[in-house]
Amino acid sequence: MAEDALSDVLKTVRLTGATYFDVVAQEPWSVHSPAKDLILPRILPGADHLIAYHVVIAGRCYASLIGGEAVPLEAGEVVVFTNSDPHIMSSRAGLPAEPPSADFFDLADSVRLPFQVNLAEGGEATARLVCGYLACDSRPFNPLLEALPPMLKAGDPRRNDTGWLGQFIHFAVAEVADRRAGSESVLTKLSELMFIDVVRRYIETLPEPRTGWLAGLRDPAVGKALALVHARPSFSWTIEGLARQCGVSRSVLAERFVQLVGVPPMHYLARWRMQVASEMLNRRNLNMAAIASEIGYESEAAFSRSFKRTMGVTPSAWRQGMRSGG
Repeated sequence: MAEDALSDVLKTVRLTGATYFDVVAQEPWSVHSPAKDLILPRILPGADHLIAYHVVIAGRCYASLIGGEAVPLEAGEVVVFTNSDPHIMSSRAGLPAEPPSADFFDLADSVRLPFQVNLAEGGEATARLVCGYLACDSRPFNPLLEALPPMLKAGDPRRNDTGWLGQFIHFAVAEVADRRAGSESVLTKLSELMFIDVVRRYIETLPEPRTGWLAGLRDPAVGKALALVHARPSFSWTIEGLARQCGVSRSVLAERFVQLVGVPPMHYLARWRMQVASEMLNRRNLNMAAIASEIGYESEAAFSRSFKRTMGVTPSAWRQGMRSGG
């Protein structure tokens, strides 16, 4: 059930990847993350959220949010910056670096990806990384992004990871090395799957007790309620009906849902409907009446009022803005 809700969120937020870098470095080295506005328009115009990741292929390095603690990484591990906050990758903790300029990314756009970055200066490389970005929508409602910490680290190099993350690393190395036709598309899909696997691993390691949307996914009653709402957003759900389907009382579900997710079930349903509606407005040429019906509103007018109350603009204005990249 939990995975169903997670899959629904991932499907409706337009997760996609692009702009890859094959980094070869020699100690001492450090690289500062670029500004979001240099990357985001190149990946998914109109999206408003950027995720950065760095896969260590060989050697060791450190990853740190600006002003934060340096986290050690070694071959077989990946670090994901879920908000693409300013960060530094370096050979030693504490090494400074300056953000790259727009000229650097203009050059990257002009060549076949993945773009080669050589920090070895002709010497023997001490580290190699495959770095990339994912873009997605955080508005109007992305409960997954709201629940993730700014940095995630995954992988277990000591056990020679044979799961999906380990396979991703092997495939990424092969695609970067061979540079065959279609490599960019392959890396795009691999990075999306890698991110999903990292999130799954994070969910599995959440300590108890824990609050938040991800903790709600693991709770038997709340997780089932979330799955039901995501599976049938157009249904005329009531708290009583959800509780009956989840096998608990109305009061237990209401209390548990608020405790874990932070909002009442019906409030969550309303927000999720707006997310589904925005995805329909972005991807499909449906008229407003059809969208209203698909997400459970009795009339186009009721849907339009609810959408404007949540988003600040009408559905038609939202659609026009997304198509123009606004």
